[in-house]
Amino acid sequence: MRALIGIDIGTTALKAVMTDDAGARLADYRATYPLSRPHPGWAEQAPSDWWTHVLAALGDFARHPAAGAVAAIGVTSQVNTHVFCGADLTPLAPAVVWQDSRARDEATALDARLTEAQRIAALGAPLPIDPSHALARMAWMAAHEAGLWEATRHVLAPKDWVIARLCGRVAADPVASVGLVGTDLAYAGAVLDLLPRARQVLPPLADPLDVAGRVAAGLPFAGVPVAVGTMDAWASMFGVGVVREGQAMNLSGTSEVLGVISATRNPVPGAITFAPWRGITLHAGPTASGGASLDWVARLIGRTVPEAAALAERVEPAPDSPLFLPHLNGERAPLWDPQARGTFAGLAAGHGPGEVVLAVMEGVVFSARLALGVLEASGGIRPEVVQGGGGGTASDRWCRMRADAFGRPFLRMAAQDAGAVGATVMAGVAAGIVPDLAAAAAALVPVDRLFEPDPERMALADRRFALWRELYAQVRPINAGLAGGGGGA
Repeated sequence: MRALIGIDIGTTALKAVMTDDAGARLADYRATYPLSRPHPGWAEQAPSDWWTHVLAALGDFARHPAAGAVAAIGVTSQVNTHVFCGADLTPLAPAVVWQDSRARDEATALDARLTEAQRIAALGAPLPIDPSHALARMAWMAAHEAGLWEATRHVLAPKDWVIARLCGRVAADPVASVGLVGTDLAYAGAVLDLLPRARQVLPPLADPLDVAGRVAAGLPFAGVPVAVGTMDAWASMFGVGVVREGQAMNLSGTSEVLGVISATRNPVPGAITFAPWRGITLHAGPTASGGASLDWVARLIGRTVPEAAALAERVEPAPDSPLFLPHLNGERAPLWDPQARGTFAGLAAGHGPGEVVLAVMEGVVFSARLALGVLEASGGIRPEVVQGGGGGTASDRWCRMRADAFGRPFLRMAAQDAGAVGATVMAGVAAGIVPDLAAAAAALVPVDRLFEPDPERMALADRRFALWRELYAQVRPINAGLAGGGGGA
């Protein structure tokens, strides 16, 4: 028997799994860490928290009876979170998390310097430069923290920073370098040339299935190879068994991430279309809020997340149920609207906590449906089934709502920690344990349950989704005015 380790550095928690080469789980680890919001629109984390829990997870696994069988380690992480660090990898400031929108002005200025045609030529799609873009973050540092920017030698994603500390090699992968690389999987000069020093601080690129190096002496699992890996959306895609043309995914964690694999490339605004990699062209739509919205409403009503979800189980969506826009931190795909705000509509005196929680859950599903529709247009395909995983799929109610809103079956995979599972899939291929991603996903990712849509609930979801879209359009100028007066998200 051989064993694999997968680590997912998420927005709110680090999750790690240890499996055998047939996918059976041998051990797991999970730990949460704080997200700081020191100013309006800011979101930061301490990289030391990630490192502490990576070592704790590896230390736990090293005490497992099967530790000697571990053949490879995979690491994935949140994307568009950036660590500004010195030559010795010491962080010079807290990591700027993907939710952080402080660089809104810098993003707008950079984005205006590229026409849509230039973006398509450079990146293969009309991808915007938004406040989470690496160049916008660099421009903000240059303007507001000049000394820190001058001292910066590397700008790294969480997984690249952790891997560099594990193995001593600084590298990134082209798949996770979204908005920075072209269809040739190399840095896009037209984009990097927008900002002096960008080329000097971005790490060299390596294939996600390459071995980055081996764990350094003195650390748990010293000598074990570590895969270069890629972002959580792609790792989680493999973690829910989506690897082939025509498949679709819904990853439900802190945010909802939708994806469709299609070789067709239509330049549709709102979608992220990645450069083809190993026969996979992914059209992706990361929203800004999924489980984070449920966590927010649970805190609002003084309940735990499971207690809040249980309240929603007692009520059913109705034509006059309240609607909710889950744009608590602005919205990413497909709207790319940093001034969007959370909004309730249709609240009545008879509505209680259950109806409010259900509206939040429905709003998250509708944001996922909106993104999925744009991705289908981008890929010129309508997948027959959507495969899902992540903590947000633990709720049967939420999965049924997805099937009804998507108008097709929703297949829940046995991978609530899909990112960590996907990291083991990539580690297995990188180490040569399995021949390719399709074989690895088939071997390591089991199916949990299929949810079929209900015709009556589908019809109701269609009507309410149309109202939901109209709600966003109608309140957009109001929310933009409010956001403009408060510093922004």
